[in-house]
Amino acid sequence: MRQQGFTLIELMIVVAIVGILSAIAYPSYTEFVRRGHRADARAGLLQAQQWLERAATATGTYPTTLPTALTWSGDASKRYDIAFQAGNTNAAYTLEAAPKGAQAGDKCGTYTLSNTGVRGADGKKSYDAGYNPDCWGK
Repeated sequence: MRQQGFTLIELMIVVAIVGILSAIAYPSYTEFVRRGHRADARAGLLQAQQWLERAATATGTYPTTLPTALTWSGDASKRYDIAFQAGNTNAAYTLEAAPKGAQAGDKCGTYTLSNTGVRGADGKKSYDAGYNPDCWGK
């Protein structure tokens, strides 16, 4: 009588192949997800900047506070908090998007955007040595 099925060796080979593929695919997937959250943070900064510019056009000065809807502080689905950096005035500002939760420790760190359009990431401005242009590019 002949038995049918898989041998233990065949099953172990399949498990090893699945493990190798998972070890390769998972880091790529997590980086893809982080890249999506970084794009969301950049879009949020640009949206807040546009709001500030419209408000300055209407009143002649920049507001010193942001509406709650633009800060994302109460939105659990967002991986960044948007706020003003210290030292803002009615004449100039710098916005920042600080990572929170699972996004903390990201390679681009905190994004910044000033009223003059200077972009920054991970503590460096676009004109600094060591600035990673991929942070705002991808």
